[in-house]
Parts: sequence; structure tokens; C-alpha cells
Amino acid sequence: MQNTEKENPFREHVVLQMEEQQQASKFNIEAEFNSREHSRSARYKPRTTLGELSFTKTKSRFDETSYPLLTRSPIIHKVSSSDDEEEEEVWNKEHEEDRKKYTKKRKKVGWITIIEWVLTFVITTGFICCLTVDSLRNQNKWDLEIWKWCLLVMVIISGRLFSGWVVRIIVFFVERNYMLREKVLYFVYGLRKSFQNCIWLGLVLLSWSLLVSPGVQKNNEIFKKVFRALIGVLVGAIIWLIKIVLVKVLASSFHVATFFDRMKESVFHHYILDSLSGPEIDQTLTDKHKTFKPSSSLGAKKGEEQLPKAGGPKKIDIEKLRKLSRENTASAWSIPRLVNYVMYSGLSTISRTLDNCGSSEITSELEARITAQRVFKHVAQPDAKYILEEGLLRFLRREDIDTILPFFECTAGETVLVRKSAFRNWVVQAYTERKALAHSLNDTKTAVQQLHKIASAVVSMLIVVVFVLVMGLATSKVILVITSQLLLVGFMFQNTCKTIFEAIIFVFVMHPFDVGDRCKIDGVMMTVEEMNIFTTVFLKNDKEKVYYPNSVLSTKAISNFYRSPDMLDYVDFAMDSSTSMDSVTLLKEDIKKYIDSKPKYWAPKHALYVKQISTLDKLDMCLLVTHTMNYQNYLERQLRRTELIYELKNIFETLQIKYQLLPQQVHVTQFSTVDGGPTRQL
Repeated sequence: MQNTEKENPFREHVVLQMEEQQQASKFNIEAEFNSREHSRSARYKPRTTLGELSFTKTKSRFDETSYPLLTRSPIIHKVSSSDDEEEEEVWNKEHEEDRKKYTKKRKKVGWITIIEWVLTFVITTGFICCLTVDSLRNQNKWDLEIWKWCLLVMVIISGRLFSGWVVRIIVFFVERNYMLREKVLYFVYGLRKSFQNCIWLGLVLLSWSLLVSPGVQKNNEIFKKVFRALIGVLVGAIIWLIKIVLVKVLASSFHVATFFDRMKESVFHHYILDSLSGPEIDQTLTDKHKTFKPSSSLGAKKGEEQLPKAGGPKKIDIEKLRKLSRENTASAWSIPRLVNYVMYSGLSTISRTLDNCGSSEITSELEARITAQRVFKHVAQPDAKYILEEGLLRFLRREDIDTILPFFECTAGETVLVRKSAFRNWVVQAYTERKALAHSLNDTKTAVQQLHKIASAVVSMLIVVVFVLVMGLATSKVILVITSQLLLVGFMFQNTCKTIFEAIIFVFVMHPFDVGDRCKIDGVMMTVEEMNIFTTVFLKNDKEKVYYPNSVLSTKAISNFYRSPDMLDYVDFAMDSSTSMDSVTLLKEDIKKYIDSKPKYWAPKHALYVKQISTLDKLDMCLLVTHTMNYQNYLERQLRRTELIYELKNIFETLQIKYQLLPQQVHVTQFSTVDGGPTRQL
């Protein structure tokens, strides 16, 4: 059965049809079905459709759709002479709603800014009138001249605009002088708003101190309260700024220590895929920037209709992408850009040469496989089964080729022959790694935001206490009573406070895994599905979701396969004790030949040893081998192990090494006759 979703402006309709019988008239049947459903909708209330129900199902973030989804416009298929390894080139278009909202938000002018400009113009006009008109120049209001009141109001309203200009100028000079300094810009961009508020409040306090004399403040109790309130607000803004600095320090160090290398590798793979899918390198323009316009989808073939997207992705600058992937140190320029690049852009290709539709993102493993097939055809010679080194040199630099060859299951010393399966596996692996990294960064951002909320709650209470003390509204005795009550509340909720503290330490200090890592906890192998500041969601091999509190995980031993080096594996087998040493020697030689013939699977170092003699006729043997990977891809590990066991079986049969029972003494305790007579005891 083929499940096809057809959308209209009112509701979804689902068409189920037999592919063998009515494939040719699919669109006619769908049109007739939709017209009938549209006429029924006027008489009956709309029901929940199958498409709507499917969205309520809980699915893993790493699950891939095994079938292509139809887009709003039908995709025209072309008949191609593809072999068994090639998939049907069908694509689905993903809507980029988040990116459109972000673009529209940036285009809107803040209404607060407009009001500030209008009020600034009005108050400036009034201030000029107070200085030029004689009747207003010498008038006083609450022991203060009118022009001073106008100046204070202008500082309060226009000070925010002025402080914004000051911050922009500071950021401009910091960008020019400290662009590549460690962690500088990371803090500058995060502290702009808080620093602007501190400058604004400082200007207001300075203006009040200069315009309102101390004598006037002593005689007027209201002025005294206003002065203290300004001091309290400024101190609160400084405390808030310190809180943001501390959170930024934690987030910056966390990104550098955990994700920088992975982000750099992901961006490098993106650069390689973009270069291979784009035009060839022009020798006269090698060192110049090559910028290509984006498009909506890679999936459309040549000649298909493409709809332009509003607010599409930014232009891809290949040279900047390459420089970003070549950063050796975690610079302030690279950290925020790597984070934003991985989180808000998917793995894509520049497909102008392929189908004249620009740049497109890969959104599923199916698209990754089809993209690999098309890029392989673009780089390799016509009807070739391999990509030669000359083909790579047409799109990449020599240093980039030497770096990417190990991912193509090739080495720099041997002849470069990139097989189609190896190239496809690289694209799929790059897509999988990028998706897992994007989920990790997203969950880390969520955890940092949750930590920011907790810190904001604590700091808000501290600011209130400081403000009350500065205003003189409470004495030290009242503060002591409030503090004692807070301690009592903390004692009552000490388990909650302990859980929060342990969860924060586990996520930001211990951090034993990231999203997508395969781990083993209490002997159970699971994959990290989602990380929050208080809980972590795991996925078992049978897709069962397990929720663990982070405070509980902090007390358990956790095995992380993703962070492990190349791991060992062993195969136990029993061999007849009567096997000659010559056969054992031949067995070792054949095993060595097989391992040496699979350098991409196994490391050369291995061992064959006897564990024990379990019985008089059997030797318990063990073959110890080393994978060229860890157990993050557990299915690949099982496939390699299965192939090794099959090879051992073939070697045993070739060398005629079999397990045989030796003659043993048998004690018969009872027997019965053939004609069904009674059983006799001996």
C-alpha cells in the first residue's frame, strides 16, 4: 500500500490505493476523491484525519522516514538507467518557518525605538524653548528650574538611544581590534543589552547628581528617595550584568571543551560537499571568494518548476566556510558562528551545476543517499565506478583532499579510488553527525536557558534585598528575619535544592555524553535521545524511551561508546584437542591474511590464544581483534563480527578443524525389548 498525503486549504485528505492497479491514474483519482470530500464537508463536521493523528505519535528525533513524502506540487519523474545501488530520486520540500520568522523579526523596526525618537524630538524642542523664552527660563518647579527638568527627562528618555550608540561604537572597535582574540566577542555580543542598561542608568544618576544640588536634596525628602532609588536600580543592573557574565563564562567554556572539534569537523564536511557539488575550480580565481545563491530544494531535477522562497537561507561563502573549518583554536570569532551555523543550517549542497537550482539542505537519510549518488555522478567520469584523484582535484585543493581521504576509506599513500558505496556512506555519516550535533547544541542551549532562569530567580531576590537596603525601607533586623525564613524554606526543600545542584553539576561539569551518543548504563545499551537540565531521555535498541533524572545518573557508572577509542572485540570458539600444531599454525596464518585484507575493518594487531582446557577433548580458544572504530555504530560492529565469524567457519572447514567427541564409557542402567515388553532394571 502507498500512503499519499494530499493537502488543500481546508483540511487534509488521505488517499489509499493499490500501486499495482491504479498507479497511472493516481492524480485523477485524487482529484475525484478531493471533490467528493469537499462536497461532504458542507454537510458533515470535519473529523480528525489520519495525517493529523500521525503528528500526535511520539517519535524519536533520530528516526528517518523510510518512504518519500509527496510535496504540494507533484514531482515529475524521469526514467533513468540506474543500477541496483541507485535509489529513486524523489524529494520532499521542507518549510523553513523558523527562519522566515527570524527574518521578519529582524526587518521590523521596534515600536519602542520609534516612541523614543518622537519623545526625544518633543522634549528637545521643549528644552530649547525653556532656554530661549524668557518667561520659562527663570521659572522653578519644586525648587528646580524648568530647563533642568526638561534636561533630566531628555536624559531618561534619550539616554537609552545614546547608550545604544555608545555600545555599537565599542562593539565596532572591538570587532576590528579583537576579532580573533579568545572569547572576547563571545562576551561582547552577549553583554550588549546589560551593558547598555548600565550606561543608561549611570547617565541618569550622573545627570541627577549634577543638576540637583546636595542642598536641594537635603531639604526635599522626595529628591532624596529618588536619588537612592537611582542608586539601587544601578546596583541591581550591575548585579544582573555580573550574573550574565558568569552564565556566559559557563556556556563559552562548555562549548569550547565539548563541541568545538565536532563543529569544526561538521563544517569541514559541509565545505567538501558544497565544493564537490559546485562548479570546478577556476585556476585564475582560486584565491577569490566564490559565492553562490541559495535555492529551495536539491531534489528537483533539471527542468522542474521551482518556487522561490521568501526569507531563504543566507548565501554560502565557500571561502569563509573553508576558513571556519580550518580554525585550529577556539577563537571568539569561530565559537558563536560555529554554533549558529550548525544549529540553524542543515547539511546542504551547491547544486547550480547539478540542476540549476542553487543551494539546498539535506533533511533525511534518503535525501543524503540520493545526494551522494548525484554528486558522485557529477565528480566521477561518465559510467565510472570510482572517483579518481584527478576528479577530486577539479573541485578541491590538495590539502583538503589529503584531509578527506580517510573518510572515503582511502589513504594518502595509495592510489585514490573512491567507491560509490564509500562516498555514500560518508555523506550519510556526515548528515547523521550534523543532525546529532545540532540536537546536542539545541539541548545545551535549552539547559543554559534553564540555568539562566534559575540564576535570574536567585539574583532577582538578591536585587530586591539590596534595593530595600539602599532605600532604607528595612533595617538589618528585618533582613535577618527574612533571611531566617529563607533558610527555613531551604531546609524544607533541601532535597529539591540538592537535586537541582546535582543536575547542574552533572550537565555542565561532568557531562558524560551528548545527544546521539551510545551509552551503557546498568548493563543496558541505550542512545541519548534528549538532554535537559533535570532529566535525560534515552532510547533503547527496541525504541523504548527511558527517562532518567540527572541526579540519579550522577551516581551511576556510564560507558560512552562514542567517546571511546578504537575498541577490541573477541570471538570464542572450541577446538578439538587432537588438532595438530601444523593446523593451528595454518589457522593463524589464514586469520592473519584475512585481517590484513580488511585494513578498513580491523587493525593489524590481533591475538589467538587458549583460554582453558574445559574438558579432555576440547580447547577453549579466543580470537582477539581490534576494530578501526568504536561501538557507536553498533550495527556496523555486528556486521563486521558476523563476517569474521563466517570467515573463521570457512577456514575451519578448509583446514578440516572440527570438534569431535572422543570414545567414552557408557553405563546402561535399564533397557526394554523390541516387542514392547516390560522395562528391566540392571
